Amino acid sequence: MVRHDTDKLPDKLKDKFKDECGVVGIYNHPEAANMAYLGLHALQHRGQESAGIVSSDLKALYFHKGMGLVADVFSKDVLLSLPGTSAIGHVRYSTTGGSHIKNAQPLVVDYARGSIAVAHNGNLVNAKLIRDELEAYGSIFQSSIDTEVIIHLIASSKETNLIDRLASALGRLRGAYSLVILTEKKLIAARDPNGFRPLVLGRLKEGWVVASETCAFDLIEAEFVREIEPGEIVLIDGKGITSHRPFKEAPYMPCIFEFVYFARPDSDIFGANVYKVRKNLGRELAKEHHVSADIVIPVPDSGVPAAIGYAEESKIPFEMALVRNHYVGRTFIEPKESIRHFGVKIKLNAVKEAIAGKRVIVVDDSIVRGTTSRKIIKMIRNAGAKEIHMRISSPPAVSPCFYGIDTPTKEELIASSLSIEEINRFVTSDTLGYLSVEGLYRAVSGAGASFCDACFSGRYPVEVSTKAPQLVLFK
Repeated sequence: MVRHDTDKLPDKLKDKFKDECGVVGIYNHPEAANMAYLGLHALQHRGQESAGIVSSDLKALYFHKGMGLVADVFSKDVLLSLPGTSAIGHVRYSTTGGSHIKNAQPLVVDYARGSIAVAHNGNLVNAKLIRDELEAYGSIFQSSIDTEVIIHLIASSKETNLIDRLASALGRLRGAYSLVILTEKKLIAARDPNGFRPLVLGRLKEGWVVASETCAFDLIEAEFVREIEPGEIVLIDGKGITSHRPFKEAPYMPCIFEFVYFARPDSDIFGANVYKVRKNLGRELAKEHHVSADIVIPVPDSGVPAAIGYAEESKIPFEMALVRNHYVGRTFIEPKESIRHFGVKIKLNAVKEAIAGKRVIVVDDSIVRGTTSRKIIKMIRNAGAKEIHMRISSPPAVSPCFYGIDTPTKEELIASSLSIEEINRFVTSDTLGYLSVEGLYRAVSGAGASFCDACFSGRYPVEVSTKAPQLVLFK
C-alpha cells in the first residue's frame, strides 16, 4: 500500500488537499531548458516533492531530475548540461507512487522506435488493471507511478506513427491526464476527453509553449493562444502545429476545485481568471452567511481573494491579521519541550493588535480534517478576539478525488460524517458557514456550466472504485 511520509509536514499542509503536478513544454527556443526551468518556477505551487527537465537537440534526449524544489534541483551547470531547442518539465506532488527519485518525472525511456519522455498531471483510475495485464505479458516497470503505464502502452502499440500509437494508448485509459511528451524531434501535448486538469498553449517568439497554467506564460513572456481542448492531441514539429481528435466526445468536466484552491490566482484556466472567481466566491459567501462583525481576515495565502470579496460585499473592513511564514520548508526540527499547536504556529501567527476585542470573520477556502481550522481558531481567540465566525469559500468536502488530487479518504473528511453544526463545535468557532453548491456555481458562472464537483457531491464523472483509498493503486 502506498503511503506518504506526512509526519514531517507542517500541520497546515497535512490538513489541505494537496496540489497535484505541473507540466511545461517548450519547442523551438534556443534556451529551451532555461525556459522550462522558469516555467516550473511559476508552477511550483502544483508540486514540491520533485522536479525534472528533459531536453532535445534533435538527436538525443538529455535529462535531470531530483527531489525537492525547482531551485534546489537545478543549478546553472545542470541547465548547461541540458542542450537543445526543445524541453519538457515537471513538478510533482505524488498522487500515486511514493515520494522517491524513481517516481520523479518526466519519465524517459529508449525503445525500439527511439527515445521518449512523458510528464503527466492527473490520475488514471484504471492504471492498476492495465499494469497487471502488461506485467502478465512480461512488461517490467521501473517505478510505481501510473504515468509509466502510458509509456508501456505507447511502446507496445502496433500502430506505425507516433500520434496513432499515442491515441491507441490513451484510448485505453480512464481518468485524468494532461500530458507533455518529448521525442528527439517532436513535442506533443494531450488532454483527457473530460478535460479534468488545465493545459494551455502559447507562443514563445518563434516557438511554442505548453503549460498547466497561464502564470507560466507570464514569467517567460509567452503569449497565450488557447487551451488544449478536452480529448485533443497537439503535435508540434518542424512542419508546424497540428491538432488531432481521435477520441469520442465526452462531457466536459474540468475540476472546480482548481478555482477554489489549486491554481494560482494570476492564472486563467477553463476560460476564467482564478483571482476574479475567488473574489466572487467570497461575495457569494457574504450573501449567504452574513454576520455582524468588526473585521474580515483571511487564512493566507489561499483564503485572501475570497476574504477580499467577502469584505467588499459585506462592507466590513479587511485586515491581514494572520501572518504567514513563507520560509517554512517541508521539514522542521521540533523542540524537545512540547509547544502547543507547534505545526500551525511555525506557519502562521496572529496580529494581536488587529484582533484584540474584535468580532472576527475568518475566511478559508476549505476544511478537510478540521484539525488545522481548530488550531487557527484557538490562535485567534488567544489573540483576544471577542467573537470568531468561520466562513468557508467552498461547500463541505465529503468525498475524495480520484482524478489527480491527493485527498484524504472519505472517513478522514470531517464533513463526510459530521453536520455543519458538529464541525462548528469541533473547530470551536462561534458560527460556521460554508458556501453552497449553488453559490459555488454562481461564482464560476463565467467559466461554463459543467464541472467535476465530486469532492463536494460524491458524483464521479468517470467510474471509480470508491471502496479503496485514493492512493492505493499499486501495492
